[in-house]
Amino acid sequence: SSGSRDEALRDKRARILSRGLPEQKPIEGVKQVVVLASGKGGVGKSTTAVNIALALAANDPTKEVGLLDADIYGPSIPKMMNLKGSPELTPKNLMRPLKNYGIACMSMGFLIEETAPVVWRGLMVMSAVGKLLRQVDWGQLDYLVIDMPPGTGDVQLSVSQNIPVTGAVIISTPQDVALLDARKGAEMFRKVHVPVLGLIQNMSVFQCPKCKHETHIFGADGVRDLAKTLGLDILGDIPLHVNIRETCDSGQPVVISQPQSDA
Repeated sequence: SSGSRDEALRDKRARILSRGLPEQKPIEGVKQVVVLASGKGGVGKSTTAVNIALALAANDPTKEVGLLDADIYGPSIPKMMNLKGSPELTPKNLMRPLKNYGIACMSMGFLIEETAPVVWRGLMVMSAVGKLLRQVDWGQLDYLVIDMPPGTGDVQLSVSQNIPVTGAVIISTPQDVALLDARKGAEMFRKVHVPVLGLIQNMSVFQCPKCKHETHIFGADGVRDLAKTLGLDILGDIPLHVNIRETCDSGQPVVISQPQSDA
């Protein structure tokens, strides 16, 4: 019957797909992996990733935290974490992360000149991501925060399928165009069976420093509405604040340089 043929075809597809997926292998020494992702670029994902890594360490000083910059084309972590130089190699030929503010960091930005563009095709990018995941001596980490590139492409799939990921956090502004891509990001992680821990609404409101009037430049509550639609939690609501931008640009993120501030 056609029904049994369809069922046999589905089983065959499932077997082929399961054979094609790589076996997930934990990163040596790393207990929990949290990925920070966004569908669209320019929504403050790297800024948020840096401050989350610093906040995890500040919240419990007994925990060891690492930060991996998986954005091969536009690495931001070296500047934001005020780090320069090349990683040293261990006797086992593994790269040692650079460290600042107690956070172990690894980025493509440590391996190329600051102004050099990465003009690579997909296979070379995947090879670089593999090296950043597997050829780094992280020591013993309680948390590894991975700052993903924007989108839902090869890097996101490779990271999700090659290592066990504890959970993903999706960052978006309340703007409709950003929300469309944020939804795609959340759905992608669900498809590859990575739990989505929740959404962060960034650049939600701007307060005039003189008159204190608040303006929702990118719209109001868009991420909150999306979270309700997807049945997810809102983990944070971050204003559009000059201090957050200035501190990251100067390599002194707001969580470490102004821990008592509202931001």
